[in-house]
Amino acid sequence: MGRSTGAATLRVGLVDGPVIVDHPGLGHAQIKWSCPRDVAERDADDVAAEHATATAGVLVAQCTSGALGICPGITLISRSVFRSPAARSAGTATWLDLADALVELTDAGARIINLSLSLTMGTPKEHRAVQDALDHVATHGATVVAAAGNEGAVGSTVVTRHWSVLPAVAYNLRGRPAQGSNIGRSIGQRGVGVVADGLMSLGAHGRIRPFGGTSAAAAVVTGAAALILSELPRTRPDELIFAMKGALSHRISVVPPLFNAWRAFETLYTARSWQ
Repeated sequence: MGRSTGAATLRVGLVDGPVIVDHPGLGHAQIKWSCPRDVAERDADDVAAEHATATAGVLVAQCTSGALGICPGITLISRSVFRSPAARSAGTATWLDLADALVELTDAGARIINLSLSLTMGTPKEHRAVQDALDHVATHGATVVAAAGNEGAVGSTVVTRHWSVLPAVAYNLRGRPAQGSNIGRSIGQRGVGVVADGLMSLGAHGRIRPFGGTSAAAAVVTGAAALILSELPRTRPDELIFAMKGALSHRISVVPPLFNAWRAFETLYTARSWQ
């Protein structure tokens, strides 16, 4: 963050609820959207809007707002998966909603897509649609950073198993996975852990609020990835994921390593200096 605020030409996609773009903490942020329901009303205080706004705050909030604002210089593309009032009220998206959002953001030029949401039970056909969408993301040179989830489960999903996805787990201040964070073989092999305790971000009615769990962890990883790609724009998705998980290719643990953003940057910077 001392080296860069992010490149305006770098597009980061946000698959979440609608963002309260009129929040004072987002006054200088470059946020784009394609549908009015991708953004929320100024006085919105529903769970979907608060969650999306908190995630956006970790990424592009002003440094004076009280939120992290890791990469305020990038262009954020908001894509709500709750485009009907009923879906937004429930706060739960379908797998087909997710598939559509992934394809749309990729086609809009996003190189990183932040994903953290609860999904309904899906059918094999719906899971296949998400698999196809993630293949589309991969073939277009983008990377998905996905929250591992907060259900306290051990296992994987079609999302965390995909090679274009970097799963993120929340860690506590003792350097261990936080209670409730999902873990599993693909998460341990492909993912990273981030200390999310005590994090603050943007909330409803122009205020700030606590923000934690794997959603906060994923946002931190996305922000770091955005800064790395802003400095090293020719980095391929496979190179980015390899460096961000600590250049470890054969992990067997269900618990991912703790993320070190500077080490990831140095790994990629050193590799680029020899090319």
